Amino acid sequence: MLEENVKISSLTTMKIGGPARYVAEVEEVGEIAKWLDFAEDKGLPVFLMGAGANIIGRDEGFDGVVLMCKIRGFEVLEQTAREITVRVGAGEILDDIVKILSERGYTGVEGLASIPGTVGAAPVQNVGAYGQEIEQVLERVESYDMQERQMREFGHDECGFAYRQSIFNHGPNAGRYFITHVVLKLKKGELKPPFYTSLQRYLEEHNIKDYSPESIRRAVAAVREVKLPDPRFEASAGSFFKNIYLSDEEAEAARERGIEVWRERGQNIVNSGWLIQQAGLSGRTFYGVRVSEKAALILINDHARGYSDLARARERIVWAVEKQFGYRLEQEPVEMVAGGEREVA
Repeated sequence: MLEENVKISSLTTMKIGGPARYVAEVEEVGEIAKWLDFAEDKGLPVFLMGAGANIIGRDEGFDGVVLMCKIRGFEVLEQTAREITVRVGAGEILDDIVKILSERGYTGVEGLASIPGTVGAAPVQNVGAYGQEIEQVLERVESYDMQERQMREFGHDECGFAYRQSIFNHGPNAGRYFITHVVLKLKKGELKPPFYTSLQRYLEEHNIKDYSPESIRRAVAAVREVKLPDPRFEASAGSFFKNIYLSDEEAEAARERGIEVWRERGQNIVNSGWLIQQAGLSGRTFYGVRVSEKAALILINDHARGYSDLARARERIVWAVEKQFGYRLEQEPVEMVAGGEREVA
């Protein structure tokens, strides 16, 4: 299906952005080449999109072809008493797949409950929460190479995973591969305490001793419902700023200044939301964009007139944090511009 002059604000959870010249939904792998030919014939750039949960549209819109991945499917490739390997269409909603796997008793993705976006976006951003990242259970990514015009698979080690990035959104080949399917391998089992502070508190307050994947999934969803604004009801793009990573020396210096630093998988991390909160910005509104009272890492579009307002609000927040702490925040959502194509949530 092809539509013309579709407002990007209607395609994204941030609800900002002018018209996209063309929008095409891709339901089958075989359709990708057709739409690439269409874009090439018209001399237009291509932008890949899933559910629009991590996209920032600009006021001028996008003079090109937006390819929206709608490839569905859930197939069990291998299953034993202790493990399962599944192949999932990139257009499936991530939270739906998390629920299916958790209900079956497989651990590894329950911490990703309620994260908005598609399965195909998960490896692009290496999505993660509560100590889990998609790379920990990912076996391979199936994609269409839009440059060579052929299918290409990437094993886990070829994906270049790091914090919120991969070869699919970082480096010279960012935006080159249209992810069609993701293969995940999970094991039976359960997580063990202690958990992240907010999750641990919830379990204790509700006297939950069941640490099965489904129990933890429900708990994570409940915590996120309380802590994070729902993009279905409050326009946002999820976490707007990336966390700060420090060397050991920088981390020690930060702690001496009273800055909270936690260590995870050998890395020192400062929560950008904490910095924003400590800068006194929680709940404040700049140019129609509000810093969430629930989670300062999230910016909510209350009544911004467009991207220009969002940009001014972003710079106001970045300036305040840098002035107080010396750290310059980096935006996480992808901006929809020609030449900056990414496959995102």
